[in-house]
Amino acid sequence: MADMRTIAVTVNECVYRREVETRMTLVDFLRHELDLTGTHVGCEHGVCGACTVLVGGASARACLLLAVQCDGAEVATVESLSDGEKLNPLQQAFQDNHGLQCGFCTPGVLMTLTEFLRDHPDPGEAEVRDALSGNLCRCTGYQAIVAAALDAAKRMREGA
Repeated sequence: MADMRTIAVTVNECVYRREVETRMTLVDFLRHELDLTGTHVGCEHGVCGACTVLVGGASARACLLLAVQCDGAEVATVESLSDGEKLNPLQQAFQDNHGLQCGFCTPGVLMTLTEFLRDHPDPGEAEVRDALSGNLCRCTGYQAIVAAALDAAKRMREGA
């Protein structure tokens, strides 16, 4: 018999109350309970960064957190970034600078950069590369991702 617990989690500014197994990961909760499939499941060991979300404003690996650990927490997923059809400056910079290829790593990269650019509005290339060191991409070689991050920082400073 599975150990169950009722949790209340605010995800993308909506409060969700669910009964979940105590062993359910946050990434499984988001994808299977809330149907928020933008958060991807990669290595399931916290290494690749594909499942990165913001918990209380800080980046976290959703594959390493249990949903019950987020009871009462505020979680932001990649779905929170756009305003309907309008992309936010970071997403637009990714589109304009070809910062994605297959797109598998992109949600985690976007969430990592959301926190980073909030805290570092005028970063240099080396700082962006360091911030991205926990996100693995097998397609782009990172140059376009870094260019997109620097472009997004500029757009955000200019109020775009």
